[in-house]
Amino acid sequence: MSDPLSSGSMSKDLYFVAVKLFLRDGDKLLITHDVWDAWDLVGGRLRREDFATPLEQVVKRKVTEELGEKVQYKLGRPIVFFRHERKEAGLDGQLVRIFAVGYEAEYLSGDIKLWQHHDKMEWVDVATFKPENYFEGGWLKGVQEYLKIAKSK
Repeated sequence: MSDPLSSGSMSKDLYFVAVKLFLRDGDKLLITHDVWDAWDLVGGRLRREDFATPLEQVVKRKVTEELGEKVQYKLGRPIVFFRHERKEAGLDGQLVRIFAVGYEAEYLSGDIKLWQHHDKMEWVDVATFKPENYFEGGWLKGVQEYLKIAKSK
């Protein structure tokens, strides 16, 4: 007898969950570039031990890891929810799916010190930024959705 939840329209999928920041300094949005040659937003996936941790605390950990301890920001609300699919270098190229919660955030102060997995960053102008020149897949769709919201405010 087959399992009705594993076939056809009832089949379930597995996702990693990530928190991402649309970190703004006025009209500028921070994007980062990683050592695997992909553009990204600040933030990342939840760890197993993050299951009961408030997402805002996960964001704080990710900001500290990726931008340094001196960066101060004001966290806003979740503004965009998006999904991304990619081959994961740390899992021997296995295809993974990521569901991301994108938060608004305002950069307040502090020197940014990129962590070892990022090799550069850019502050891009929200009004003129062309995300298709940087992002792909679900990350591109999420940034495009964010820009549409940001430009309408």
